[in-house]
Amino acid sequence: MAAGQAKPDIALLGLNHRTAPIEVRERLAFAHCEAPPLELLRRLSRIQEVIFLSTCNRVEVIFTSSSPQEAAEEIKDLFASANKVSRELFESCLYFLKGREAIRHVFRVASSLDSMVLGEPQILGQLKEAYRAAANHRTTGVILNRLMHKTFFVAKRVRTETGIASHAVSISYAAVELARKIFGDLSGKTSLLIGAGEMAELAAQHLLTQGVSNITVANRTFERAVELAQRFQGQPARLEEVPDWLLKVDIVISSTGAPGYIITYDQVKGIMRPRRMRPLFFIDIAVPRDIEPEVNRIDNVYVYDIDDLKTVVEENRSQREKEALRAERIIEEEILKFYAWLEGLDVVPTIKSIRAKAEEIRKRELAKTLAHIGDQLSPEQVKAIEVLTCSIVNKILHDPIIFLKNRYHQDGSLVVDMARKLFNLNGDQPLKPLPPLVRLKGQDEEEIDRPG
Repeated sequence: MAAGQAKPDIALLGLNHRTAPIEVRERLAFAHCEAPPLELLRRLSRIQEVIFLSTCNRVEVIFTSSSPQEAAEEIKDLFASANKVSRELFESCLYFLKGREAIRHVFRVASSLDSMVLGEPQILGQLKEAYRAAANHRTTGVILNRLMHKTFFVAKRVRTETGIASHAVSISYAAVELARKIFGDLSGKTSLLIGAGEMAELAAQHLLTQGVSNITVANRTFERAVELAQRFQGQPARLEEVPDWLLKVDIVISSTGAPGYIITYDQVKGIMRPRRMRPLFFIDIAVPRDIEPEVNRIDNVYVYDIDDLKTVVEENRSQREKEALRAERIIEEEILKFYAWLEGLDVVPTIKSIRAKAEEIRKRELAKTLAHIGDQLSPEQVKAIEVLTCSIVNKILHDPIIFLKNRYHQDGSLVVDMARKLFNLNGDQPLKPLPPLVRLKGQDEEEIDRPG
């Protein structure tokens, strides 16, 4: 960055599930735009780098700008015009962050500390996809590239150094976690889905991701059973066939609207001997319950209803909140490191300029000297003098450069400004001829004229 030019800052403008209802979020989906959002954003005059993140829970623009407040106003106008809505619809829902606060927000989003479900993993993948799109459109540069790489590193640290993602906080996922505790490994296990409740469907999806090999769907309406079975790549069954399937499956998820029990104590007791006492796990998410509570008294049979699962969820949510405190500490540590790098961008050009000026002086003075005595020297001697002068320059510059790097984060632009004046990098001071060199010989002094 040239001297005197305004330093670009990281900023973020957006809204999420906490600040805006779904009715507002869905109106900012850029669904009917003339061009992709990134193409529109890159045309804005005050934006230098930009990433656009849009999910069902948030719409955010991460950008760099030398005038972030003015850039934010441009983005608001773009939101309105591209989505054909008025600014009044969404403006009160927006949050605008810059500097450390913007960096902290991005780190927290990637680490799932700002999600509707604390610790859920989907947002990190969505953020990576947003970054990939920005890279493909070439709307990122040095600053946002470094920010995203650091963001993904922070998210990984949070997941590996805390237990924020290891405790189920949804009913369906809690059911699957309980099944894993009973069976250890769900690979190769089979499941029976009774009814078509939403939570049962979600539990079935979690079971498949954990390696369950086959799902059978039984429903009062057979056509609905066929539809769900196709979705889970399983097979449909009628409710009358449930007793036969209880002989074969390992896990039963039930969520019908039946007024009474559809699976009884006597029914399950009678199948355990033919099953050779293989464990049978029931997840009863129905209200009223589908499975007679006494079934849980049978050896190797485990029944969990929705209240059991809610208890697990609440305990796990509390545990996740404790882990979130550890995650916040990691994020604060990484913010300091990243911001030190970001601020250091100011000092890097100055260091390069100092080195370049010193090298220019070295080459010029060496050329003058060799013009006088070059014919008397062999190529090896000329090379030795070249190495010597490089070494002298490097040693002279070593301490000032280390001082600049170490003190910059304490004194900021003051140190950079002082260094630029000392080395006359701004061209403000005319170069004055240096006095002659003086070499001491014992007690006598002898002046030596400079070459040229």
